[in-house]
Amino acid sequence: MLEVKNITKVYGEQRAVDNASFTITPGEIVGLLGPNGAGKSTLMKIITCFLPPTEGTVSVYGYDIFDDPVNVRRQIGYLPEQNPLYTDMYVREFLRFVAGVYQIPHAKERVEEMIALTGLTPESDKRIMALSKGYRQRVGLAQALIHDPKVLILDEPTTGLDPNQLEEIRSLIRNVGKTKIVLLSTHIMQEVEAMCSRAIIIHHGKIIDDELIKNFRPGEMTQRFHALTQNRQ
Repeated sequence: MLEVKNITKVYGEQRAVDNASFTITPGEIVGLLGPNGAGKSTLMKIITCFLPPTEGTVSVYGYDIFDDPVNVRRQIGYLPEQNPLYTDMYVREFLRFVAGVYQIPHAKERVEEMIALTGLTPESDKRIMALSKGYRQRVGLAQALIHDPKVLILDEPTTGLDPNQLEEIRSLIRNVGKTKIVLLSTHIMQEVEAMCSRAIIIHHGKIIDDELIKNFRPGEMTQRFHALTQNRQ
């Protein structure tokens, strides 16, 4: 279980995240929805131990980000918005390198599993620099999943993809989310409706709504999102 408890992050006089709390259980794909600058990436960096909060804490399967950050990181697979790839490496070479960092037993077999799972087989013998945006995202997802994490954190995972790539990545995330906790950020309502079972809306660092997608009629979530954000400009 992922528990975010009263997280606040302050920069000078700006509250990038303001007293955010929520809980996510296995099998949930949750969309963290908000306009650019709402605090989505800051919150994800806190959950993944890249950034300390000013107040509050996060627990990932019982491990606290302050008390046991190493074990928190072991539970999490993270794909930042700026996909951190070594583009001069070959796809298979890069994934074997990541597997080595995690000290994964039977690393070669695990790499091949990830290549098959993420649909990288046709491009697996290429350098990453030669891949399209869609295939680079697949490599990013493969490195995030290679150690079989219980929690997957994805920051704007579908930005810049063409329609075919978009549906393929959505399908992959939906499949992974059947057994794992998935938290993905986006500023596009359609992405939440296409992939998620639940939406958490954040604006000016505050969580202003947290609802199951199935509770809304078609189009209602979009209208509510626009109304909430416009009312808080």
